[in-house]
Amino acid sequence: MASKKLDPHASLLTNPELLSKIDQLRENNVGQHVPLPQLVVVGDQSSGKSSLLESLTGIPFPRNLELCTRYATQITSRRDRDAKVDVSIIPGPNASDQHKGQLRKYHPPGMSPDEFRAKFPQILEEVNKIMGIRMNTSDTGGSVFSEDVLKIEISGPTEDYLTLIDVPGIFRTPTEGLTTKQDVALVRRMVQGYMKDSRTVILAVLPSNVDPATQEILTMAEEYDKQGERTLGVFTKPDLVTENSAKLAACNVVLGKKRPLALGYYVVRNRGPDENDEFDKGSAEGMFSENPWNSLPKDRVGIRALRTCLGQLLGHIAQRELPAMRKDIRMQLAQCSQELNSLGAPRQSENEQRAYLFSLSRQFHDLVQNALETQYNRHAVFSQQKFRLATNVANLTNAFNNDFATKSHMYYFEGEKPIPKNKVVGEKTDGQSGGKLGNPSTTTAAQKPYDGGWHDVDGQSLFLDGIIGEKPCIELPKLGIINWIQKLHVESRGLGLGTFDNALISNVFREQSEKWNAMTMGFLSETIVMIHRFIYGALFELCANTRVRENIWSSIADEVRNRYNAAMEHAAFLVSIERGQNPYTLNHYFNENLQKSRGDRIAELLEGNVRYETPYGKTAMVVVNLEDVRAATSNKSNMQQSIEDVHDSLCAFYKVSTKRFVDTVYQQVVQGLLLTGPKSPLAVFDQDWVLSLGAGELEMIAGELVAVKEQRTVLQKKMKDLEVAMQILKK
Repeated sequence: MASKKLDPHASLLTNPELLSKIDQLRENNVGQHVPLPQLVVVGDQSSGKSSLLESLTGIPFPRNLELCTRYATQITSRRDRDAKVDVSIIPGPNASDQHKGQLRKYHPPGMSPDEFRAKFPQILEEVNKIMGIRMNTSDTGGSVFSEDVLKIEISGPTEDYLTLIDVPGIFRTPTEGLTTKQDVALVRRMVQGYMKDSRTVILAVLPSNVDPATQEILTMAEEYDKQGERTLGVFTKPDLVTENSAKLAACNVVLGKKRPLALGYYVVRNRGPDENDEFDKGSAEGMFSENPWNSLPKDRVGIRALRTCLGQLLGHIAQRELPAMRKDIRMQLAQCSQELNSLGAPRQSENEQRAYLFSLSRQFHDLVQNALETQYNRHAVFSQQKFRLATNVANLTNAFNNDFATKSHMYYFEGEKPIPKNKVVGEKTDGQSGGKLGNPSTTTAAQKPYDGGWHDVDGQSLFLDGIIGEKPCIELPKLGIINWIQKLHVESRGLGLGTFDNALISNVFREQSEKWNAMTMGFLSETIVMIHRFIYGALFELCANTRVRENIWSSIADEVRNRYNAAMEHAAFLVSIERGQNPYTLNHYFNENLQKSRGDRIAELLEGNVRYETPYGKTAMVVVNLEDVRAATSNKSNMQQSIEDVHDSLCAFYKVSTKRFVDTVYQQVVQGLLLTGPKSPLAVFDQDWVLSLGAGELEMIAGELVAVKEQRTVLQKKMKDLEVAMQILKK
């Protein structure tokens, strides 16, 4: 398999420009959020990684085994007019807050590249100490390896755009008293973590005196770079290969005859651990003109050729990954924005907390108004039936009115058509109305009251205990009202004349209206359930923050409960007034109803005696003899007359009383106390309530947790970094 050739003239203008953009992204912390093109140097311990890094960067990395790499080092070089070096430490993913604080404090004063290279051994000692690295067996504390990252940024007019990551060399056998099996696994995870990133070029360092077929680092690279598009092999220590057969074997690998890689291999001669600062790279690389090294292409040997290749390769990766990077940044921007929106507006100061609650209360008020005015097209929540409050209450009130007209009395009045037990209340039968007490309209499916569950109020059933009662089961009226009135009359008459007194009317009305309390409390209980479900559901829909929502509810719950209680108490008062006092009304319909009842009774008695006469040229007339009329009104006993008078008075007053009572309950309790009045539970969470809160209450209800504040700060910083990234890539 032939090695992939990189055209040295390709993208001569675009690569430096693009690599400059990548460097700007890295400088603006974008690399913390989006993987950026970079080079990672991997290999076994003693593979020559440190010497290679020194040749590529000019930084004198330690080259002996005792001072091997113990943590990742990120080296970024960039071209700039000013020559300087910045050094810092990036905390590892599992670092404690205390350790992070110590690492972030480390920032040596700026220095020139020459000063940095001279001080580098001293800097490494400082970094090892801060990271807590144990360097030898005599040390008792600390760890041998660290997940922290040493970050070195080198700027200068002669620097190339290049980012190299040096990671600890892999090893398989722990050193007694120094390394453990856990260290072996940790280093392997670190190496794999860098290898798996599709925007990282893998620089696999291989000693020339070792058979590549035995090098595990190549196997690891193949696992994450199956196409071999970003793995480059680098042979080091060619000077240690003494046998000609071994030299030929290494050359065959570079020529692609054995263990081929798509990007191929390079051979470099670096300074060894025993060679001093007088090392002459040019003289050392003279070996490549000797046999068999001279059989290799000139652009595959020497550090200069490798550095040129790495720049081109990094530019190629950057060009290839640019669309994907833009996509990643856009996706993370959208996700970051969504996460920030989920946190809501900042709530750190008293003003921010009050403004936040003001906004919520205004949204809640608007939702209530829309629900009461049936403006259901103004918010998406109205697609749920439980939020259509006006409609639900109207349908429930209509059902209550129908029930009251047909079922609220203990006995059917005379002339009232009994409702079959298998018929729905309010349903017409045989074309007939429901009888004397009313003519309730047929209840259609659309008019049926919303029933979202009686006590199942969004997990708030316990809250309503003691306020609402059990759903009543109201029986239909009974037959036999005349016999019942006669029984009460017999049991309560005195020594006076045979007529009745007001006390009897009071008694029969009180017993005839015995169901009123249960029906009224049942109706209002259902109304409260609807309102409560609306309040709790509206808070859930408008406030995504669970903690704030629960704090708001905890703060208003007592007042909401008090207002429910006030409504129920007022309803009980209305029932007691209507049923507990002597029947009385100024409504003229009472007398009209009474006269009509008496007239209907006489007409019923005369029906058998009427005759029809048609005078010449006129329409037919109903004729009744006066004697028949006198007989119809005179042939009764005192008791019969009294009982009929009681019935007719009761029936006339009951009609007036029920209509008055239902209207009063709706107007004063439902409308005035539960829905729209100033003491409505729907009006508890308003802007006046927000204004009444003190600083401590605001902090308790709407204040952000420390974790949320930190999360917001992190997201805002990330958002800013990503927005800068988009601007850089648009240039």
